[in-house]
Amino acid sequence: MTTAYLSIGSNLGERQQHLQTAVTLLKAHPAVNQVVVSGLYQTEPVGPVQQDDFLNIAVRLETTLTAPELLDLLHEIEQAGNRERQIHWGPRTIDLDILWFGEAVINTATLQVPHPEMTNRLFVLAPLREVATPERVATVTELIAATTDTKQVMRIGEFEDHANE
Repeated sequence: MTTAYLSIGSNLGERQQHLQTAVTLLKAHPAVNQVVVSGLYQTEPVGPVQQDDFLNIAVRLETTLTAPELLDLLHEIEQAGNRERQIHWGPRTIDLDILWFGEAVINTATLQVPHPEMTNRLFVLAPLREVATPERVATVTELIAATTDTKQVMRIGEFEDHANE
């Protein structure tokens, strides 16, 4: 089993429902276990495109999938959520990214782990600190202190997980 960390966000349509569907699909996969979800954050979008705020969460999970297999699963979940890749940093129904995959360092054309923009995104780091294991909390806290990101990131409550209902 490998511990993986994900960032999930949505800023189109029923944002919270899109997040819920993504978590439900992750939990339903037979190679994914022990899914832990952060609180819910409302965040300003990144990039030059004018768009609505995002809702973001971070997820920690255990998996027997390889990193490329997990990425394929995330793309399947995005496709199920009608994700359209039309504008770089544009609005989206759902966006799932691998932040860390165990201790792996991966640099391929389709996958980079640790996520190369993670240190520049407070909307990723703030929820990530909530789900980080004790050995990762100090690292995330240091990354938060060092980031130059000044976008507004506001915790708006608990993520209401209905996957087990």
